[in-house]
Amino acid sequence: MTTANPTASYSADAVTYRPGKIRNRVLWTLQILLGLFFIIASGGPKLVIPNSLTENASENLTIPFALLIFIGIVEVAGGIALMVPRLSALAAAGLSVLTVLAAGTQAFIADKPAMAIFPLALAAIFAWIAYERRATITDLRTSLSR
Repeated sequence: MTTANPTASYSADAVTYRPGKIRNRVLWTLQILLGLFFIIASGGPKLVIPNSLTENASENLTIPFALLIFIGIVEVAGGIALMVPRLSALAAAGLSVLTVLAAGTQAFIADKPAMAIFPLALAAIFAWIAYERRATITDLRTSLSR
């Protein structure tokens, strides 16, 4: 009688897990759409027209100009990296953290908790993408350690 070692098979599966064909297509569709959203609609305006954004901001959501530019750079870089296969999991994890912070800003600093729903939904999607693409993190780590 043989017994299986569940921890040994789990660790091997966790490293080599790849999503199926349909799930992979759904992930890439989401990654491309969200990447373009962060490049064009979210981060791009922060870099192209930051003055008009700060002028039109409500009085309870004034952030320093340099922070606005930094957030724009992070969003554009995250959107680009989300569409690069080797960087997609790291980008999704980073954008998940960014959107949770955006939700906290909307809920507590801007005092508009209803506006936090969209960033939290994005955070959940990014967390799912990062989880599904977790094998790319291991691949990236092994290629960098060579």
